[in-house]
Amino acid sequence: MRRSCVPGKTRSCRLAVLAGLVLLAACSGTVKTGGEGDALVRARHLWREAAETPRKDIAARSWMRCAVAAYRALESDQAAQQTTAQAIADSCTHELLGYLLDQEPALWRPRTLSVAGEPLRVVFRDLPNSLYDGPIALVRADEVTIPAVMGERYTSPGFGVPMVGWQAQCHDRPICALDPPDGITRALTAWIEPGKDGTAELVVAGTRQRTQITIGQREVPLATDFSAAYAALFDRTRINRLAVWNLIGGRQFALRAGLYLLEDYDPAKTPVIMVHGLGRSPMVWARLTNLIDGSPELRARYQVWHIIYPTNTPVLLNRLNVQRMMDRAWRLLDSDGTAPARRDMVLIGHSMGGVISRLLVSDSGNVIWNAVFDVPASELQGSAADIAQVESLFRFRAYPGVTRAIFLASPHLGSPTADSFLGRLALRFVHAHAPELDALHRVAQDNREHENPLLAADYLHKGLTSISTLRATQPVSHAAQALMPVPGVRYYTFAGDLAGSDPPSDGYVPLKSALIPGATSTTVVDSDHKLYLNEEVLAKILEILRQP
Repeated sequence: MRRSCVPGKTRSCRLAVLAGLVLLAACSGTVKTGGEGDALVRARHLWREAAETPRKDIAARSWMRCAVAAYRALESDQAAQQTTAQAIADSCTHELLGYLLDQEPALWRPRTLSVAGEPLRVVFRDLPNSLYDGPIALVRADEVTIPAVMGERYTSPGFGVPMVGWQAQCHDRPICALDPPDGITRALTAWIEPGKDGTAELVVAGTRQRTQITIGQREVPLATDFSAAYAALFDRTRINRLAVWNLIGGRQFALRAGLYLLEDYDPAKTPVIMVHGLGRSPMVWARLTNLIDGSPELRARYQVWHIIYPTNTPVLLNRLNVQRMMDRAWRLLDSDGTAPARRDMVLIGHSMGGVISRLLVSDSGNVIWNAVFDVPASELQGSAADIAQVESLFRFRAYPGVTRAIFLASPHLGSPTADSFLGRLALRFVHAHAPELDALHRVAQDNREHENPLLAADYLHKGLTSISTLRATQPVSHAAQALMPVPGVRYYTFAGDLAGSDPPSDGYVPLKSALIPGATSTTVVDSDHKLYLNEEVLAKILEILRQP
């Protein structure tokens, strides 16, 4: 992996490097004339001609001819010539794309363009399935800014110009529900090659499955930039703002609730399912997602899935909603339940998302039900549908196929912040509405004599929201604290311990609440609540993911 040129300086970097290569090749006496040698001489000449031409359309035509000639020169078996030819081909393609992306419509389809009177055939090859059904917005990857929260830009050197393709979320098939609402972004690579009929072709190809191409007798790796694809999606979303509004009753965030894939589904790759915390969004996972995708080893093993859920609702309802999201995803992706990906999932949760993740890998038995009612469901009064809704909240089994869980700054034993002034203030503004909560209200009304009186009093004074159910003394939450991951699930805990905090905590979650027994490993760092940005924590997570 390598870093790209500094944003804004890419063209000057590329031209300066290429100028050196052109001069080096021009001074070399090893390039033979005839065949590929003539092609390289022509490519160098066209490169200089294009760089000195003031008219953009004429320069673009020279860039196109240059890229074709350099491609032909790449068929040489001389290593020195191959290096120069590839540098020229990439630079000429880069400059041509700059012109075309300024001139052509925003959405691209396979067709033939005219570049100063000469045809250029646009060819889509090996695109991800998610991009096949419509026009694609294209941008050069080096024009996409990587936000600081994502960390470094991760690229792999090779042939071609890294690109990002974007397409709006589809709505005509069930699988569309797994595409992010802000659209689909995918890493692509573009290059120019001579067509079989002599017409130059601009090839735009996917790089997840196709990592190299054949030129002459050689397999040549393609240049890639996976950071840019995720950064382009990051740039389009307003989801962070919506997450905060959701806490005080905003509905737009809830409308986006779901499980979303950041790449096309691969039945052989292990899903890493990331669950954000209270008042947050999947954007908190920007750096970790970029690190996983930026590592060839991890990218080959894992596919990252993001969960969005409304964080104003109680923890147990959030657990149920995430379970339903995962169920729906697997019905769409692997209806017969045979994919290897389904047998080795990883859950990563931050804060309340960590509590949800722990409950997803736990069996409730009767522990939570007995904290609510003193009789079994069969003895309760009310409609069968309402009682079934209540049972789905309070009775559950560990989600099948999850073998590892990672908890970051998670208040497994509750958080005193929920009982603090800020917590009490939040309770006045945070509101939750859901059919399951309505059903619980009706069943509780019909069975007052069987409802836990402490719980009834708590609901009356504190309400039923995410804030109220994070309180350590809340009866249902207190019961749920006893639930631990089932045997066979390896789990890892991470906690922050701010210097000077008394008692030890990350400012929100006490150290004793974030650490639970039985963990495969426990990591405590000097950090605030945002462990998803802590370098030591991120390095440890990557280490865990590299394990068998």
